Amino acid sequence: MKYTVQDIEAYLADVKASIKAGKYRIDRNNRRPDNLSLFLDYLIDEETAKKILLSLTAQDFSDAVQNVHAVYGYETLYIFGKDVRLTERFGSGEKVVSLYIKFNKLKNCYVIVISFHEQKYPLSYYFH
Repeated sequence: MKYTVQDIEAYLADVKASIKAGKYRIDRNNRRPDNLSLFLDYLIDEETAKKILLSLTAQDFSDAVQNVHAVYGYETLYIFGKDVRLTERFGSGEKVVSLYIKFNKLKNCYVIVISFHEQKYPLSYYFH
């Protein structure tokens, strides 16, 4: 599918409205160890994570993919990347961390942040 900047801006506007309304969650359970690691490796709390999500722009958009889980195959997951400055929990201070952020906006306007962790591989950006 082809996306325009306006498509992604409209999608992000809906996502941000849900986040501001508290209708979202970041998966940090045992099935998502990379997400958990971000919160263990850096001094990042829920409010900081929320600010990062609210700072996403269309320029941060990388791709949109179908959910690979058969039962959720009808869902489209949106992938973004964002460079943020975070303080290491057990390190020498702050560093710029490239994040991989993937989420799903459900029909009821609830947002599930499936991935919120350091990038394992550099992302390519759709509008660059």
